[in-house]
Amino acid sequence: MYYLLSFTRCLLQGYSTDYILRLEQHNKGKTTYTKNKGPWKLVYAEELDSKKEALIKEKMLKRQHRQYLLWLFNQKTNLIK
Repeated sequence: MYYLLSFTRCLLQGYSTDYILRLEQHNKGKTTYTKNKGPWKLVYAEELDSKKEALIKEKMLKRQHRQYLLWLFNQKTNLIK
């Protein structure tokens, strides 16, 4: 599971087994939603045990306020430091 931040301060949340490759795809305009919103910077990545677990957490985090997400980005679970 990962979060990307655009230069316009837009946050994008996603799930991928290879978040580095996914970041490259977003920055190269290979995804419709992010095509004209980049460049993107990886600000959070977390490894979870299964796709199901990742999707459950992703759904939970979508309901959180931006303030909570900014706090989360500074926690030990973040692989990007």
